[in-house]
Amino acid sequence: MMDARDSSGMAGQLPLVITRSRERAKPSRLAGAFRISAFFLLVLATLFAGGFGWFANTVSRLATPTNPAKADAIIVLTGGHSRLDAAMGLLASGKGERLLISGVHPSASRRQLQVATRGDKKLFSCCVDIDRAALDTIGNAEESAKWVEDHAYGTVILVTNNYHMPRSLLEMGRLLHKAKLEPYPVVNSNLGNGGWLTKPRALRVLFTEYNKYLLALARGIVPVKPTPTGIALAEAAEPI
Repeated sequence: MMDARDSSGMAGQLPLVITRSRERAKPSRLAGAFRISAFFLLVLATLFAGGFGWFANTVSRLATPTNPAKADAIIVLTGGHSRLDAAMGLLASGKGERLLISGVHPSASRRQLQVATRGDKKLFSCCVDIDRAALDTIGNAEESAKWVEDHAYGTVILVTNNYHMPRSLLEMGRLLHKAKLEPYPVVNSNLGNGGWLTKPRALRVLFTEYNKYLLALARGIVPVKPTPTGIALAEAAEPI
């Protein structure tokens, strides 16, 4: 039988044993939480890198259609002379009845645009509308949706650079519910077969656009509606 001294001695040691056990458990739990967090970060980083590889390869394989089907209208998003030249070429060849140039700088006149695109003066005067309200791709989509709805177009050729096409289609598709978009990607340089990996500037552009594309996907949870005012500065009849 345990005597009084043994009993009191053990009782005095129990709180100390429990305290030491808890002290050992805290670092163990912290280490477990750190491992779980590191695992999830690794998974996210892997998904991000894999998504970028998919995005870059998809974009670099886009090719400019040689003979696109005729549509009701054409929309070009500003961002380079090659886009405008391609859009004016489509309009001149009868691939669309009208052309909207979206995102034109407020200081640019119709005459300057006509000269820059080397487009026919009469064609530019009769069949080209200018949107100076859009400041970004979201604005392009909003102004384009108003223009398409006002003219009741059913099919639209969308002209922009290949790297910009996925995000443009995403933003446009949210608003152009009744019109079918036909992508017309403009390719300035051949980046196929992983060529983008060896060109720092192309890699930087693709990486930046990929991040913007992810943000556009995240915006999908927020309803986007065009404002009711129509295109602020769409000019169809202004003389050159």
